[in-house]
Amino acid sequence: MSKEAVFTMKLETGLRDQFMAEARALDRPASQVMRDLMREFLQRQQAERDYQDFVRGKVEAAREDRQAGWSREHSEVEADFASRRVELLRKAGT
Repeated sequence: MSKEAVFTMKLETGLRDQFMAEARALDRPASQVMRDLMREFLQRQQAERDYQDFVRGKVEAAREDRQAGWSREHSEVEADFASRRVELLRKAGT
């Protein structure tokens, strides 16, 4: 990847000094560490957007199911499984 763009930023002297010291401790140029941090940030942001899109899709699908009458109330599901548990226990002889 060609490195043709320049990125300038202002930050606290102490933060810069600590960052530079840590980069030196890793025997890596500070610019390389910054590129890695930027890439990681972009990956996290994309993952968050993907997750939010996934959740929005699930919510929309649930709303469509609800409008189409393909869903049940929580109390109905609980009652159904309570009767199933009773039947299974009866079959098991307990």
